[in-house]
Amino acid sequence: MSCGNPTTEGQDALLPRRLRHDKSRTCVKCKETIGKIVVRHAVYCKDCFFPLMTFKFRRSLEPFVNAKPDGPRRTALKPTGDLLIGYSGGLGSSVLLDLVHRCYVLPEYDRSTAEGGRDHPRKDRVWRKVNVCYVEVCDAFPGMKDNTESIRCAVEQYDGVELISLRVQDAFDPNWWNTTDRSIDLTHFGVNLTSEELLLSSIPAPASPTDALRIYLSSLPTDTARSTALQTLTRLLLYHTAVRRECSHLLLGTSLTSLAVSLISSIAQGGGFHVKEEIQEEWTPNLDIANTTQNEDAKPSRNQRSVRVIRPLRDIGMKECAVWAWWKGVKVVGRESWEWPGSKLGIGRMTKDFIVGLEKDYPSTVSTIVRTCGKLAPKGDVAAQCLLCARPIQQGVQAWKARISIRSLNASDTKVTAPLLESLRPHLCYTCHTTLTSRSPRTSQDSPTAVPLPMWTIAQSRLWNQSTKAVDADDETELFVERRVNQDEMREVVKEFLLDD
Repeated sequence: MSCGNPTTEGQDALLPRRLRHDKSRTCVKCKETIGKIVVRHAVYCKDCFFPLMTFKFRRSLEPFVNAKPDGPRRTALKPTGDLLIGYSGGLGSSVLLDLVHRCYVLPEYDRSTAEGGRDHPRKDRVWRKVNVCYVEVCDAFPGMKDNTESIRCAVEQYDGVELISLRVQDAFDPNWWNTTDRSIDLTHFGVNLTSEELLLSSIPAPASPTDALRIYLSSLPTDTARSTALQTLTRLLLYHTAVRRECSHLLLGTSLTSLAVSLISSIAQGGGFHVKEEIQEEWTPNLDIANTTQNEDAKPSRNQRSVRVIRPLRDIGMKECAVWAWWKGVKVVGRESWEWPGSKLGIGRMTKDFIVGLEKDYPSTVSTIVRTCGKLAPKGDVAAQCLLCARPIQQGVQAWKARISIRSLNASDTKVTAPLLESLRPHLCYTCHTTLTSRSPRTSQDSPTAVPLPMWTIAQSRLWNQSTKAVDADDETELFVERRVNQDEMREVVKEFLLDD
């Protein structure tokens, strides 16, 4: 930055560059040692950095371990179930696994030197069992690398944890769904993505779950939709695995930087109603589904089937995670980039490039984004749970979208639609409906008329189809069916108001 012409006025015309730290290079904690890392303009030495990381991690996790969150109060940690860690092999999840192992799993530890003394959580094992779940996405597109074996080697370095390896196509596998204790006779449904109504129809079972996955992804209109769909499938696989394994807590390695990216990206795609769930959520499967498909004698209670999704690294930036991994020797396999030949930059990737670049020059801005989003409250009531992403549906959002959207009618829109009860549209949140029906130059009229759906969507569709058959005939609720009429029908309706020629 210059206040004059440096070629004629010399170096005095240049303003001094702002220092990366506020005052001095001495550690702000011990005030004795020269610092080794700068965290948002505050200098820390190596010895003080490790307790700082552990404190932020525990502060974000421990208040939510008990069934009733106790805030800052220090009480005994007594979760109602086991622990599941979502592991991708990336930086955040690798640091998360290392922190959990050091704080809650490490069997041999000198308690006399432990921070917190006898009140430290290491005194008693908090979670009876710790599971690590990895979802491989290499089968989504050709040419992607399979990291399953590398992930297995990385997790085996930690004693006392069990690795659960899944593949993203398991979301379309009836055999996997039946292992979640929801064994039912599934009728395969397909959805017509060329229509705004997203009409459902029965389809033959796909040749393989991988084929169903690739048909589903290739039918989506944009690269942003494909990337979002992969994230949604991975997240729901983790959720259902946590329920199956009777885990009360699911930890995700989302750092402060990654959380800012996911928040801005979600809002840009119409997910403003889900800001709260992006930060932390208490997820419960559809109760009607669980009650219908479970054995009556072994029906779990509501509290037992809920999963608390926590992001303990939400106050720790990407740089701090990288320094921890370097100094502690944490093995980072590296997360497979969800890019494929011919793909273009989607909203998620562009948002990540922007946030990462912003963090380098203005590190405090990223934490401001997260804190600001944490203060937001969704407007409107929750109508139901989205069948595709399992996030809340805002009351009246589809009617609002129908009023503000302008669509050109095509051949598929001129046909009379099926009854509303056969449409997937009323059971989707705004984000999922927009993701499936976005218009782009890549949208092809030759797309399949029936695209396979994930297993949880099929199961829920089956149930709400059955439940709507028993609607009381005297029910005064109006069901509107949209269709385009021709000129003769229009003339017949208004003929009493027409003047003679």
